[in-house]
Amino acid sequence: MAWVYYLRLFDSRFQADCLRARLEAAEGWAFHREPRYIGIFQTLRGRYGIKVLW
Repeated sequence: MAWVYYLRLFDSRFQADCLRARLEAAEGWAFHREPRYIGIFQTLRGRYGIKVLW
């Protein structure tokens, strides 16, 4: 079990939330198994990213 960080940072939380919703709606076609948790994190510079826990 490990965190996997998506390699792109976004300027707004809305953009990151849209990507999180798309990943949650993927329903197995993008992943071999379902992730336990998909979350949004904020960097020290104020940008947002996606992290996934398998």
